[in-house]
Amino acid sequence: MTKLLLCLLFLVPAVFAQPKTLFYMTDHPDSVRDFMEHQTKIDIIVPTWYGVDANGLVYGEPDPAVIHVVKQRHIALFPIIAIFDKTGVHSLLTSDKAQTALIGSLISECKQNGYDGFQLDFEDISWTDRDALSAAVKRIADAMHRERLQLQIAVVPNAPGHPGHSAFSKWIFADWRGVFDLKALSDSVDLICLMTYDQHTRWTTPGPVGGWVWTNENLDYALKAVPREKLSLGIALYGYHWYAGDPGLNEKEQKPNITADYISAADVQTLRDTYDGHEQWDPVDHSAYFFFYRDQMREWIFYTEKRGFADRYNLAKEQRLQGICAWVLGQEDNAIWSVLPKRQ
Repeated sequence: MTKLLLCLLFLVPAVFAQPKTLFYMTDHPDSVRDFMEHQTKIDIIVPTWYGVDANGLVYGEPDPAVIHVVKQRHIALFPIIAIFDKTGVHSLLTSDKAQTALIGSLISECKQNGYDGFQLDFEDISWTDRDALSAAVKRIADAMHRERLQLQIAVVPNAPGHPGHSAFSKWIFADWRGVFDLKALSDSVDLICLMTYDQHTRWTTPGPVGGWVWTNENLDYALKAVPREKLSLGIALYGYHWYAGDPGLNEKEQKPNITADYISAADVQTLRDTYDGHEQWDPVDHSAYFFFYRDQMREWIFYTEKRGFADRYNLAKEQRLQGICAWVLGQEDNAIWSVLPKRQ
């Protein structure tokens, strides 16, 4: 019995360890100010300072004020390097010369600015480039590791691992989900950020940005291939606002145009108060939403507030993941910060 109690005592810290908090930050002043204000609750900051083109040319530069705070607070710094271009990504993934240029720039920027590494954000890629992506990521990761640097990658959730019945399901798999081989990628990188958001968008009917059922399905699927200590759960800090868009008023041909835009927590509150929207809670998808009428038409808003954020943060904790990865500073409900502990 004594041995059993000792074992349980040793297990408790591991089970209840706080997830590491990774936050994305743009160069918008609101996002940077947000980082400055809440720096004591951020373990890893991932700024959107860099891009790369089809030839491996890396462009961008750091924010000196952010660099100063990061060094002072000993916050891990992994700038994200992004490309959203199906043709361009294919060229990059299949060109030895382009990858050599990319790798050289990443290592140089890390050494020059004191980064811990980089995070890759390669999206809008054809599923036929699956093996090419895995091979390129391994090459980049191996080069970074030889320099004692780390590599992370953001991935689109891809459960159930194949396209379904609808044309939308086929498209979202072929152009977005199918390219990510989670097992191969996790063997190469130090962290996978599972982007469990944008379940519903301007391409879909109104619904949660990252519903509870969908989030858990994708998390369970990812955990079949990715070690828990290498996985971070994505949380949307923004919302979506659905409305009836321009049907082609000044065009020869009119057509349906139900659309949606990103919306910040501050703008959510403004519309809710202006049009007397009544916040509701979806107990199935653990998501807040409301609707209101404008010009005699119903508009919908789904968004993340404190309760939805806390549920997802606790899910990462219960599943013993490395942490959470939240997009994006400057958009969130300020109440979420009360959920997070200060860094040790």
